[in-house]
Amino acid sequence: MTPTPESLEALSNLREFSHYQWYIIPILVIVLYIYATEIQKAQQTKNWNVVFAGLIVLGMDLINETWNALVFHFTDYSAFWTTPARSTFIIMIGWNLEIAMMFSIAGLVFAKFLPEDKDKKIFGIPNRWFFASFFAAFSVFVEILLNISDALIWEYPWWNASPWGVPLIFLFGYFHFFVAAFLVHDAREMKTKIKAVGIIYAIGLTAVLVFMFIPTWIGADPWI
Repeated sequence: MTPTPESLEALSNLREFSHYQWYIIPILVIVLYIYATEIQKAQQTKNWNVVFAGLIVLGMDLINETWNALVFHFTDYSAFWTTPARSTFIIMIGWNLEIAMMFSIAGLVFAKFLPEDKDKKIFGIPNRWFFASFFAAFSVFVEILLNISDALIWEYPWWNASPWGVPLIFLFGYFHFFVAAFLVHDAREMKTKIKAVGIIYAIGLTAVLVFMFIPTWIGADPWI
């Protein structure tokens, strides 16, 4: 198949350092400050729940963006979502540095909304599931706005703002991020939290190594 114009544009901008913008530096410093603050609190309180929730969401996003890039590789047409331009650095065909920075703190924000009482209900819904649904729905709303502005492109008829597309984006684009975040947040044992985060990052980073770096090292085109 022939790649879409947006896919070709994204490929031309992929991992292109010449598009660097200075604004990413203060954003990175803000993200680091937020994590430093949360880690300092965790060291004092021995409660690392918020930090682990933040890490797990970013790790889940890494996996999501990898399979999305692989969709383009195998179809040679389009990923489910594409970020062709308007970024200081496009990491993968549908993932840029700004999105990565956002997801690096999204889990922290989500964890701040979780009540200490896990059994408390909101509108009759267990609060963990309520906030996971709320954050996923809000994320879909933001993605629709990005699509309207052509900052994020949808190509397939089953992945768009249609009545059948929105539930797919909700479930496979975001909902499982926040479910994973509250499950790790609420895990009783520290080793369970560490194991969960370790598994997620092992999957994501191994995929990046296999599909991006190894092909580059041997002189082939990267898959993602």
